Amino acid sequence: MPRPQSLIERALTAVNRPPAVPSLRNDAHLAAAVVALTTVMALFIKDGRDPDLLGWTLLLGAHVPLIWRRRYPMTAMLAVVACVAPYHALDYTHSAPVPATLLALYTVAVTGSARRTLLVGTVLIGTTLTVNAVTNPDGLAEIIRITGWLISVLLLGGYIRVHRQYLASALERAERAERTREEEARRRVAEERLRMARDLHDLLAHSITLIGVQTSVAAHVLAADPERLDRKAVAQALDDIAGTCRTARGELRTTLEVLRASDVSVEGELGAGTGSGPGSGWGSGSGDSRGPLPGLDGLADLAETARASGAKVELSVRADGVPPSVGAAAYRIVQEALTNAVRHGGRDDLTVRVGLWTADGALRVSVSDDGTGCTTEAFGGTPGFGLVGMRERARSVGGTLDAGPDPTEGFEVTAALPLPREEAR
Repeated sequence: MPRPQSLIERALTAVNRPPAVPSLRNDAHLAAAVVALTTVMALFIKDGRDPDLLGWTLLLGAHVPLIWRRRYPMTAMLAVVACVAPYHALDYTHSAPVPATLLALYTVAVTGSARRTLLVGTVLIGTTLTVNAVTNPDGLAEIIRITGWLISVLLLGGYIRVHRQYLASALERAERAERTREEEARRRVAEERLRMARDLHDLLAHSITLIGVQTSVAAHVLAADPERLDRKAVAQALDDIAGTCRTARGELRTTLEVLRASDVSVEGELGAGTGSGPGSGWGSGSGDSRGPLPGLDGLADLAETARASGAKVELSVRADGVPPSVGAAAYRIVQEALTNAVRHGGRDDLTVRVGLWTADGALRVSVSDDGTGCTTEAFGGTPGFGLVGMRERARSVGGTLDAGPDPTEGFEVTAALPLPREEAR
């Protein structure tokens, strides 16, 4: 249970918190409290004549402007001085109007600029010293006491003003930093969702393409010669389809679990996305297990799965120590390129050559085939997201990608993915 604030703590909090809108009611209550204090001082302190009707009128009239002291500080102070000056000149009790005078002076110092405070203080102190020097030349102690009070109130008001300005500036910086963090969080979430969308596209496109090819193989075996049915080939084709479905289901579940984690922080979501994202795509091992980011070590499974669809895949990898982010981008590029080759190759004895090597401070990726077809994305068909996704993968690590018909035959995809200096070979 929080400890209740003491009276002093509440007073300090009220002093250090600048009001958003000056409240006349609060200032009226304060003016009434000062009137009560002034009345007691006028009745019990004897440092001048007891106030008569005129004296009480001037004394109490000096407190009326305090109601508007924060809205019109200079006007309120001048009105107070206009009542207090004749009060002192008539030699009424001199201590009584001090609280109202100091409060009006404090308000000017705390609400104005340093230049205005210095100017008002100089004029007021100079006038006070001049009047006292003329009317009471022997009262040096009284002059020092009055001057000390005036300077103390001005310094206190100036300090409170600077302190409030510092708090307001700190609050503004904190709010600006919070807005910046929120904008950065939204940007990172948007980037993470885009990454997940690319992963889902890669996963679904590759899995559906592979299932379609394997289903065609099974259908061909069943229809080719029903009397001499190759049960082993049919069973193998169906097993391949089942394995592809298990792998796709596991990767899809992993991605959707990240999307559904609405109660985790942005950092947690990003950590899940970069540290344990969707599995390694085609042939990534057990279907329902979660793995690390796909990398170059998963290319052999990609090639083997593509071979199961009937294509001949020649894989060559001559790259070591590739960073995970670059390896994941290269994996997805090869995955999409193999899918396009199998889908659009247009021949049963399709050969796909996949090569990865490091040269000139970059990981080079090349996927080419000897097919007779080409992607609809490249030549005016219905546009898809395959080539767009590959280019985005390359750009995500600062690389470039080119895709188009091979000069001799088929289709070719090439990419250059920069490596950090310590990784370049």
